Amino acid sequence: MILQPVGIRAIALNFPRTIRTNDYYRNNFPQMVAEAEQKTLARLFVTDNSTDIWSQEVAPYMSDPFRGTVERRVVSPDETSLSLEYQAAIDVLQAAKLQPEDIDLMLVTSLFPEQVTPGNAAFLAGKLGLSSAAWNIESTCTSVLVSLQTACSLVRTGEYRNVLVVVSSTYSRYTDENDTLAFLSGDAAGAFIVGELQPNQGILGTKIANTAATCGAFYNEFTTDEQGNIRMFIRGGKGASKMFNETTVKFIRLCCHGAIAAADVSLDQIDFFAFNTPSAWYSQVCTRALGINPERTINLNPLYANIGPTFPVANLYHAAQAGKIRENDLVLVYTMGSSSNAGASVMRWGDVALGTPPAPPLSLSLDNQKILIPSGS
Repeated sequence: MILQPVGIRAIALNFPRTIRTNDYYRNNFPQMVAEAEQKTLARLFVTDNSTDIWSQEVAPYMSDPFRGTVERRVVSPDETSLSLEYQAAIDVLQAAKLQPEDIDLMLVTSLFPEQVTPGNAAFLAGKLGLSSAAWNIESTCTSVLVSLQTACSLVRTGEYRNVLVVVSSTYSRYTDENDTLAFLSGDAAGAFIVGELQPNQGILGTKIANTAATCGAFYNEFTTDEQGNIRMFIRGGKGASKMFNETTVKFIRLCCHGAIAAADVSLDQIDFFAFNTPSAWYSQVCTRALGINPERTINLNPLYANIGPTFPVANLYHAAQAGKIRENDLVLVYTMGSSSNAGASVMRWGDVALGTPPAPPLSLSLDNQKILIPSGS
């Protein structure tokens, strides 16, 4: 079947101003750093000396209390998920040379929105001056691929012409600073435009599968802070490490091979792989599970920590900016979200416009080999 050429036309990335390094935790929470092995991270990521890929790749990071993360961007008191989304949306519209009135539909994922419910879609539409439909989409870390598949399908039917997809993660606001889970938590926003491309470009195949087997890996807890304000915190569930050991490689192979089959290409034909990297070793697990050369991907986790559903946008943006992805390259994107879905999409990259480089700039090299090994910094 010949598919109408539809895919990403422009992409942009936005980060909060504050960079929190490992020294922040060493200076402000020295006891927590010293007792890291008794905190949440140790419960989430435990090596059992088995021979499975996940355990083998986790093992080298167990001696690092920060599990390979070096920096994380976090929102300041005057920044919100909505403000991050707004700037990303403005940047991508400018890159695509479009006006708000050119957008027929906006799909928004906010993990988490500014209110308990609903999500940010209508609020962001108001700030942008959109008159079109604005939907909230939620599938945790696979939200971008769910939105991309939805947008492409709707453009191919002729229902919509230009779809704006916006995603944000503000984990730092929902992670207890007194919990080592904060070491892995970062904030970011991204946006892209989906529309018609040149012949043979765009999305070629997608495979999405539910991750019911990971339900309970994380949960949300409501508590009261020292000022008496009600706060919601993300917590790691019991048995989460076992869930990751048992499911991660299975979902990587299921979705990546499924998307490749749907696209009618081979693994060897893929020029670049953009893997979700919620942990510093995740890209290594993916490359080993698929048997590919690590040079065909990048690992942004040490630079950004876990930015959840924003990672696909960050991976694609930085790879294109660094020249690792060029027009007509075959690209595979893979993500996995706990208690939601795992997914992969194969696309032939078009002439994708890039938004303004995000600030603050990266302080470490994007060279995959330079940032994979924990430095103890």
